Amino acid sequence: MLRASCEDDWRRAHEEHRFVQAMGDGSLSLERFSYYMRQDFLFLIDYCRVLAIASAKSPDLASMGRFAALLDETLNSEMDLHRVFCLDVGISEAELEATFAGSATTAYTDHLLRTAYDGTIEELAAALLPCQWGYDEVGRLLEFVNRPDPDSFHSRWVAGYCDPEYRKLTDWLRGFVDEVGAAATVEVQGRMAAAFRASTRYEYMFWEAAWVSRGR
Repeated sequence: MLRASCEDDWRRAHEEHRFVQAMGDGSLSLERFSYYMRQDFLFLIDYCRVLAIASAKSPDLASMGRFAALLDETLNSEMDLHRVFCLDVGISEAELEATFAGSATTAYTDHLLRTAYDGTIEELAAALLPCQWGYDEVGRLLEFVNRPDPDSFHSRWVAGYCDPEYRKLTDWLRGFVDEVGAAATVEVQGRMAAAFRASTRYEYMFWEAAWVSRGR
């Protein structure tokens, strides 16, 4: 239901965007990728804060544990992947942590944090889903694309989002959103749809900022 409500935006962000397509065919420049990785590292810091709030707002111990697992995966695996990638392209950890957030990064994290602090767990889960699900889908889309060098950063990045544990957490979050959405009032369902749609559009803006940056 949520994805169907903004299918065009979803497709533009996760299937058709030039950044995603260039990652898949191996033509994405190192400059654009470096800009993206630095901004995504900053994004993930606030994303982890949002996941912590989601765990605190969870309606039961099972969902609390799942959000905590997602937090652990992001904080201790995905962010480490970013550090390694950046070191490989000559960006030190100190330089990475000194990066200033771009306008798209700030807008997206502000949206997530505002939803986390002010919204219900239903809205918050819906706002989180486009990031988790979108990267899962990009990984699946590009998994079998013929990239010329299996050791290139393109292939390594794609492989990171094809990890079975990542996909397992995605499946859980989708199921959780479906479950709480089905039990929600019409008013809450409307807010969930608005949060999901906004996050999907911010996903597009995040890719676009990296594409037009040319490494700035």
